[in-house]
Amino acid sequence: MTAVRPPPAAPPWASSLFSVGVTGTNGKTSTTAMIAALLGELARPVARVTTVGAFLDEERQDVPAHYAGFLETLQRCLARGGRYAALEFTSEALAMGFAKAWPCRVAAFTNLSLDHSDAHGSPEHYLASKAQLFMALAPGATAVLNGRDSAAQLLSEVIPPGVSVITYGVPSRGEAWAPCDLAAHSLEVSFDGTRFELEPCARFPELALSLRIRAVGEIFVENALAALAAALASGVPAAAAASALSRVPPPPGRFQVVRERPYVVVDYAHTPDALSRTLATARTLCQGQLCVVFGAGGQRDRSKRPLLGAAARAADRVILTSDNPRHEEPQAIMAQIAEGLGDHAQVVREVDRARAIELAIRQAAPEDLLLIAGKGHELEQDSAGVQIAFSDEAIVRSVHI
Repeated sequence: MTAVRPPPAAPPWASSLFSVGVTGTNGKTSTTAMIAALLGELARPVARVTTVGAFLDEERQDVPAHYAGFLETLQRCLARGGRYAALEFTSEALAMGFAKAWPCRVAAFTNLSLDHSDAHGSPEHYLASKAQLFMALAPGATAVLNGRDSAAQLLSEVIPPGVSVITYGVPSRGEAWAPCDLAAHSLEVSFDGTRFELEPCARFPELALSLRIRAVGEIFVENALAALAAALASGVPAAAAASALSRVPPPPGRFQVVRERPYVVVDYAHTPDALSRTLATARTLCQGQLCVVFGAGGQRDRSKRPLLGAAARAADRVILTSDNPRHEEPQAIMAQIAEGLGDHAQVVREVDRARAIELAIRQAAPEDLLLIAGKGHELEQDSAGVQIAFSDEAIVRSVHI
């Protein structure tokens, strides 16, 4: 949601909704969508407000992308008999105090990595903004924390008294800072989805130990565990939650397979951590060469550009291109990314993103996998102050070979 300053107090009817909030760097939108689907096992419609839009169940709401639209969506939910809301909280909104203005009964944290340094000025301020969601929890509420993310350990130290904590984790995130209530292992990733096992959990003994999601990759297992924990904390029965989780559609623009032979995948990954993890998933599925096409947004987070390049070294071929250059020179952005690529042997620069995508597809062999990263679901390109219609998915589908 777009925040306003100062945030107004919640209206009297707000307490009629059981609100679940999600924050973190990567995976907020996907996790919020999963939570909404699982809350639907208790009552419908479920309000869902994220950075990609406002929804009642899967029905997009034609409302303004600011506080008035947020309120209108939640009022519509109540009017239709809904009682639950899944809400994505950006660091900017939290920094303005929105967590105090709209307290949640359950708050979930995905992970923390380098992003939004232009808005916050320092990693410490960025984390402190995220922490507001948890510091505002009242006694009886629940905090869902990533037990393998070091930033979550810091958050655990500011959880108010009387707030329960549920932890979750996947192996690739790192060492666990606390025993995880929901711990995944034995992951099997395919183009049809991801299967995984859970360690037996004394806290949720009725939960099935073999689970499946339709999304592709370990990063979505992490999101699924956060959503599952939040749903269980909200009162969703374990069997219903696991069943609903298996039916959640893959999120648009998140490891979305657009074509085959070669496989072409569109993904929103735009931080070093997300790009690294998405490439790791692609590598497990790739039978030939792995190619990545990506850039970095202009006038945003310049410090992460070389780190994006370093992450892209995992690909066999790299095509650098534009990604919302705004008022910056695309060639200069690409040069900063290239610093992190070092002596990578196969790097091409093509400013025109549509040409870059077409070039990657035409150069690929049938067994190759192409990852088009950075924009995902976005339908516009911001260049020199002009918004033009642009969809990575549409470009991929338009290329005939």
